[in-house]
Parts: sequence; C-alpha cells; structure tokens
Amino acid sequence: MEKPIIYSAVQPSGNLTIGNYVGAIRNWVNLQDSYDCFFSIADMHAITVRQEPAELRRRTLELAALYIACGVDPEKCVLYVQSQVPAHAALCWVLNTVTYVGEASRMTQFKDKSQKHADNINMGLMDYPVLMAADILLYRAAAVPVGADQKQHVELARDLAVRFNNRFGETFVVPEPLIFRGGAKIASLLEPTKKMSKSEENPNASVFLSDDRDTVIRKFKRAVTDSGSEVRYAEDKPGISNLLNIYCAFKGCTLAEAEKEFEGKGYGDFKIAVGETVADVIAPVQAEQKRLLSDKKELAAYLVSGRDRAAYAARKTLSKVYRKIGFWEA
Repeated sequence: MEKPIIYSAVQPSGNLTIGNYVGAIRNWVNLQDSYDCFFSIADMHAITVRQEPAELRRRTLELAALYIACGVDPEKCVLYVQSQVPAHAALCWVLNTVTYVGEASRMTQFKDKSQKHADNINMGLMDYPVLMAADILLYRAAAVPVGADQKQHVELARDLAVRFNNRFGETFVVPEPLIFRGGAKIASLLEPTKKMSKSEENPNASVFLSDDRDTVIRKFKRAVTDSGSEVRYAEDKPGISNLLNIYCAFKGCTLAEAEKEFEGKGYGDFKIAVGETVADVIAPVQAEQKRLLSDKKELAAYLVSGRDRAAYAARKTLSKVYRKIGFWEA
C-alpha cells in the first residue's frame, strides 16, 4: 500500500535553534517510516530578502548536513535543494494565474517581511506563498507539517488546488496542515512569552544547534526566571515553565518527573542542568554535521540523488498541469 506523501522545507537563512529541532526536524525524523517524505532546503524562498551568495551556498550545505545529522535519512526520504528542481518555478508561474492579488497581499508573511525589509519590497515577497503552494502541490502532498504561524500558507495552497481542479479537472491533491499538538513550545530565554527565533537580534535569547557546550550552558545560566525559588510548571512562572519544557523535551521525561527531580533545588542548579542536558543532545549532532561537511562528496551524492528523485516526481505533476491548461509538449 502506498504511503501518504508529506512535504516540508526550511530556508537556509539564519542558524536553526533548539526550537526548530524540537518543533520541526525531530518530528520529520519520526515521520519517515509512516510517510513518503519530501524535505527541501528552500533557497528560492530565501532570496526574497537579500542574501550574500557565498553565504547562501555555505548555509545550504550546512543545513543539508544538519538534517542528516539530526536523523533525516536520505535513503528513506527525498532530501534536496529547491532551486535544483526547476519545476518549482514553472508551477509557481501557472499558479500565479489562478491566484488573486488580494489573496497574496493579505498573507501575514508578506506584511511582516515588508515591514522588516522596507527598502526591498519585491514581488518575490508577495509571491512567496504561491511558490510555497507550488512546492506542496508538485509532490501531491497529502499533509504539510507546519507551525500554527504557517497554517495560512497551507490554506492558500488548498484554495489554489481546489480552484485549479474546478477549472481544469482533477489534478492536485488538496493538502491538509499537519500541526503537532501537545509538543513542547520552546520560547525565548529572555522573553519567555515569545517564541524562540533564529532571527532574534539578541543571541542570548536563542540557543542554536551550532552553539558549543560552554555557550549553551552560559545562555541557560542567563535565562530569565520568575519570582520565588520553586521549580514548578505554572502559568504565572513563564520563565521556569519554558525551561521545564526544554528540559523535558531533551531529557525525554514528563513535567511531573522533572518537578520531582528538582524539588528543593534552586534555580541556579536547575538552569545548569537544563543547559548540560541540551548540550549533551546536540553534541553528537554537531559532530556528525562536521564530519559530513569535511568531505562534501558524500553530502553532494545525497543531494544529487534527492534532486533526481524530486525532479522525477515533479515532472509528472507539471506535465499533467501543462496538458490540462493547453500547453503544447513535444
């Protein structure tokens, strides 16, 4: 029996945080056996804001190596670089013709990035969600693992799929957002009511997967805590609750078990323990990423194989789309 298809992608811009690891990459690893997974490094999306070309190439390879180091298996899934499959851009152009200007301009991503990059409000920013829809629909994805903040983009992909199908006949699978519920929500170490971000201006607010052990522990030592001294999960203790979420996510224990472990201990001891636990988990990931980057032949082979498999699947969908809309093909 064929497995349902999943599509997901991350831009090679900024360093990934432990929040990205817990909220996205680790979930991808768990999906590999039950779904046919297409995982992309979204470099085409990345250039909607200005990038340094050499740095973009470096980050693309670093991200690919990081995926694999975290447990994404290129033998089990299709891991590739988005720009290596031209069908993404080709389908995006077709979908532009069934996308209304009002839909694109209402997207949260366009509004946010236009404010942050007021000197570079380009058409790519507005077209970002249409390209994302093309990414998803190319591979006939039944589900797209996303955070709640990306759900709007999957809704647009659904709308475009339905609109195209109604106009030209059954062509696309209408995807569903796959939002992981009940998982730990990793917040900023300095503002625990805000999500931990890879684009955070203050580096002490986020713990990056590239941070060395001393840096990780130092950041947790400086993490914001709350009044009192009890290590307890509570609504009025956002700082300690965030640290408990992180500890449980990396230790593999429940909140009740963590609270019991640190009963009678102070915040200082607790913060060091959280830092050491996180550092212990990401150290082997860093070592494997470094190994892959030290000899890029193995990494390149994985990406070329992924590109070819992705291109084959994408061409089948694009050819069908071209026939439906009336394009001539030899």
